[in-house]
Amino acid sequence: MTRLNEFKKHLKSGKVYRRNELSEWSNSVDRHLDELLKEGVLEKLSQGLYYVPKTSAFGKVPPDEEVLVRSFLKDNRFLLVSPNFYNSLGVGTTQLYNKKVVYNHKRHGTFKLGNRDFEFQLKHHFPSKMTEEFLLVDLANNLNNLAEDRDSVLNKLLAKASQMPFQKLKHAVMQYGNTKTKKMLKSLLSNNRTVERSIT
Repeated sequence: MTRLNEFKKHLKSGKVYRRNELSEWSNSVDRHLDELLKEGVLEKLSQGLYYVPKTSAFGKVPPDEEVLVRSFLKDNRFLLVSPNFYNSLGVGTTQLYNKKVVYNHKRHGTFKLGNRDFEFQLKHHFPSKMTEEFLLVDLANNLNNLAEDRDSVLNKLLAKASQMPFQKLKHAVMQYGNTKTKKMLKSLLSNNRTVERSIT
């Protein structure tokens, strides 16, 4: 068996690898990478990042976004978000955006991974999993970036917030809201009797 074939045996379909991981299995890693790229066994996603493509009846399957981002960051602490998620809140957002945002602790800027662009934003605080309360706060944080009528969305956002579990919403606002969002929702959290009744 050739060294290239020995190298191939370590590769798993659908997995994303960094160059330093691959170098553990080869003493000529750059030459082997070039050969495997030509064969289509590997695809280059970005500098030092490679993917072993899965195949389906429709052709090659792109890597799972979470796997891709985790390998790029070398970190599990991130949250993938998109303005499209706001549409699930029912507050009047309907636009579709070709934008993926990654809240994380390590990288900032837009990076092309494979054929997809990801906007990495450094954040001190974000949940490990998406919640409806966090999504509403994130929408409030980014209200000025939306294409929709902002006043209309804001009114519906405030109405939606008044129906949410008070303590969960308050926690999300205090943990994840920017200064403007905290000010926007302050009176609701302090004085809204409908919200207060909902938790008694």
